[in-house]
Amino acid sequence: MEAEAADAPPGGAESALTCFSFNQDCTSLAIGTKAGYKLFSLSSVEQLDQVHGSNEIPDVYIVERLFSSSLVVVVSHTKPRQMNVYHFKKGTEICNYSYSSNILSIRLNRQRLLVCLEESIYIHNIKDMKLLKTLLDIPANPTGLCALSINHSNSYLAYPGSLTSGEIVLYDGNSLKTVCTIAAHEGTLAAITFNASGSKLASASEKGTVIRVFSVPDGQKLYEFRRGMKRYVTISSLVFSMDSQFLCASSNTETVHIFKLEQVTNSRPEEPSTWSGYMGKMFMAATNYLPTQVSDMMHQDRAFATARLNFSGQRNICTLSTIQKLPRLLVASSNGHLYMYNLDPQDGGECVLIKTHSLLGSGTTEENKENDLRPSLPQSYAATVARPSASSASTVPGYSEDGGALRGEVIPEHEFATGPVCLDDENEFPPIILCRGNQKGKTKQS
Repeated sequence: MEAEAADAPPGGAESALTCFSFNQDCTSLAIGTKAGYKLFSLSSVEQLDQVHGSNEIPDVYIVERLFSSSLVVVVSHTKPRQMNVYHFKKGTEICNYSYSSNILSIRLNRQRLLVCLEESIYIHNIKDMKLLKTLLDIPANPTGLCALSINHSNSYLAYPGSLTSGEIVLYDGNSLKTVCTIAAHEGTLAAITFNASGSKLASASEKGTVIRVFSVPDGQKLYEFRRGMKRYVTISSLVFSMDSQFLCASSNTETVHIFKLEQVTNSRPEEPSTWSGYMGKMFMAATNYLPTQVSDMMHQDRAFATARLNFSGQRNICTLSTIQKLPRLLVASSNGHLYMYNLDPQDGGECVLIKTHSLLGSGTTEENKENDLRPSLPQSYAATVARPSASSASTVPGYSEDGGALRGEVIPEHEFATGPVCLDDENEFPPIILCRGNQKGKTKQS
């Protein structure tokens, strides 16, 4: 989940927070600033450890880390059409690609890397960065709204299918085929997200009052939650917990809502044995005679838990993570702070703020702390890859017929080491072969 921060906190332009994103399994936070970008580990409540920081690329507005690996993708306002992929522990650039218009968002898992422009989506094979397919002529998507399942065994992609309604296109990133379209909302979409397994898809419209959850890949509605009734809001973040038991939504208001996904069952409920149970059943039966909008409202579930922020109107993102064996709600805000709350998974209610961290302070950089917590690993990417100076880069023809980067322009052919190449954790990111000229293969368009 990534967000571009619009409001600059006090402390100087160079330290202003420009974007922030949690990684795929909510164990790391990446932030972009006018000066560069930083990566933090989310392993402790009391201390926020900076894993890495770089000032080589200024004015960063997109930064995405692949799980807890050393692969990070960065886009800067200085070159908004160029995506840069780095191995940050080695300090080398793996590759960079340029596109026909500004990059609006990037999504990645262990199999695919997506680059979303306003009117097209590029699908790369993350193991060798080969362009597999370009989705052209999609409805205008000025915010770059899209979602990618972090489960690389399916790699489902979701993006808006209409300018005027909340239609979602579900696309299989592995087979490179459209799966189905989902009529999710009457209004246009504001947020979409998959759960960890890619079996559920949640969405919210620009009104921000109703959140729906659909099954994947058949697109059947499973849940419907009401965030509020009194006012429309802008949903800025929508995320499942890793176990898919909870769904969290934050907005431009001071309240974060957490919904509980109860087990869906088709079995008939037992007959009520009490007077209150009987009256409740009669009340629900009476909703069949009410107008549809009123009836739907009666059947929508309310928030299981909430968290109160001490601000409103600022861009923020949220996530649900397990830190030190306890469930936590984390909220990163454009005001330059990370807020940590306790979440009671049994009783819900009001989440309690337990810690606030500054994201723009100098802090203590612990570059190797994550490695210290892991057992010895096989030979790392840093030991296997070697990239010559950029001054010797050659060029190859662009992809005018293949739907590639600059559509006929000349793009650089990046130097890669031949032989097995992998990131730090071979179980997480399998060994790959990156060879010179491997970007020349044909790609598909749609």
